[in-house]
Amino acid sequence: MTMLARWNPMKSLARGDTADFDDLFRTFGLRPMFRDLDVAPEIRIDVNESEEAYDIDADLPGVRKEDIDVTVDGNQVSITAEARRESERKNGGREVRTERYYGRVFRSFSLPTDVDDAKANARYENGVLSLHLPKKEDGHQRRIKVG
Repeated sequence: MTMLARWNPMKSLARGDTADFDDLFRTFGLRPMFRDLDVAPEIRIDVNESEEAYDIDADLPGVRKEDIDVTVDGNQVSITAEARRESERKNGGREVRTERYYGRVFRSFSLPTDVDDAKANARYENGVLSLHLPKKEDGHQRRIKVG
């Protein structure tokens, strides 16, 4: 008797790993020539907290510094960027392929305490946006005891 392995496509979503799930639908029913098309880029971030500030690194490869917009409102941080990707492939004779992507990418998240936006600074170098967001003096956390 043959043993069947059960596959649950939603299991990867529950773990937070959507790469396999995305790949399933990106290639489903498409001809092979469309499988290697680029999709819209995502903003991936690292957040580190110290006593005084939050330090955030956001990956924005291929984006110009002038096309990045960062806003801080209390404890809410929003990063918006205009992404442009162009590629051209020529293969001798007549075959020519040109692809381009233009669009906006957006990422917004909340921090545990308010940010002192007057002292905040941002730096963009080698495709990485680095934010230094000092905590507000009066923006301390308050713990509530659960009874």
